[in-house]
Amino acid sequence: MSESEADRSFPYAKWGMGVAFLGAIMALCAGIFFSIPILIIDSAHDNGDMSLWATILVQAFTGFSFLMVPFFISMNYGGTFRDWARRLGFRRFKVNQAVKWTALGIGVYIVFSIIYSKVIGTPKQDDFTGDFGPIWIQVILIVGLAPLSEEACFRGLLFGGIRTRLPMWAAALLAGLVFGLLHATTGWSAVPVLIVFGAMLCVVYEKTGSIWPGIAIHMLNNAIALAALHS
Repeated sequence: MSESEADRSFPYAKWGMGVAFLGAIMALCAGIFFSIPILIIDSAHDNGDMSLWATILVQAFTGFSFLMVPFFISMNYGGTFRDWARRLGFRRFKVNQAVKWTALGIGVYIVFSIIYSKVIGTPKQDDFTGDFGPIWIQVILIVGLAPLSEEACFRGLLFGGIRTRLPMWAAALLAGLVFGLLHATTGWSAVPVLIVFGAMLCVVYEKTGSIWPGIAIHMLNNAIALAALHS
C-alpha cells in the first residue's frame, strides 16, 4: 500500500544509524563486486593499467552502486518508488530557502578552503579525469553521475539515518567524515576540505528539506574542478 509522507518532518529516513552505515558499506562493496568481472577481463595488459573502457565502466558501476543501494534500502520500508525517493530527500523545495542556504553553504566552504590553503597549504588530489577519455564522458561521470549518486548515498541514506539518532551538527560532521575519508585515495591533503564540504551539504539538505540543492552544489563544485584541470 502506498504511503504518503508529504507532511513528515525531517529526518525522512525510516532506518537508523546502523542501517545507514551498513548501507554505505554495501554501496562501496557493490561497486567493487560489479567491477571485478571487468578487471578480470581487462587483466591482459602488461603494464598493469586498465584500458579506457574498463576505467569508464568501473567508475560507472561505482556510481550506480552508490545510487541503487540507497533506493534498495528505502524500498524495504514499503510504498511506491516516489516514497522510496522521498525518504532519500528527492523532494520539492522552496526556492528562497534553497537560495539562502545554498549561498550560505558555499560561502562557508569557500572561506574554510581559503583559510585551509593559507594555513596548511593547497590541497592536492590525483588528476584521474584523463583516464575517462573524451571530455563528454568526463562530464557525464564526474559532473552528472558522481554528485547524484554520492548525494543519495552520503546525504540521503547515511546522514538521514544518522540524523534519527544525533543532532544535526553531530550527524553532519559524522557523515562528512565518512564522505571525506572515502575520498582519501585521491589525496589525503584534500580530506579535511572534503569533510567540511560533506558536512555543509548535510546542513543544506536538512535546512532546505531536499537533496536537490546539494546535488546542484556538488555538480557545480565538480564542474569547476574539471574545468580547472582542463584550463
